[in-house]
Amino acid sequence: MISNERPSPYGNRPYSDRPHGDRPSGPFKPPVNEETLRSVKIQIERKTFILALKENPRGRFLRITEDVGGRHDTIIIPAPGLEEFQKVLDEMAKVSAETPPKAE
Repeated sequence: MISNERPSPYGNRPYSDRPHGDRPSGPFKPPVNEETLRSVKIQIERKTFILALKENPRGRFLRITEDVGGRHDTIIIPAPGLEEFQKVLDEMAKVSAETPPKAE
């Protein structure tokens, strides 16, 4: 299921029945058609990560979803930024490997 297909936690209740501040900020936006070009799922400790390279009419992007016990958090990286993101991630992995963990 992609984020724009997730059901609302409020169901189809009218806005007047929703908690304060939960009104949409603008006109209704129809879901955007997205094509999945490649998807990979990895398990690291108790977390599952789903990396999906997708494309829609606005362009390509990488959606990274973290699933921890049924709770999902997602970030989206536009394709033009993937090389820079990879450089920073490689640098962070190198520093992590070279730096000994602190004793507790």
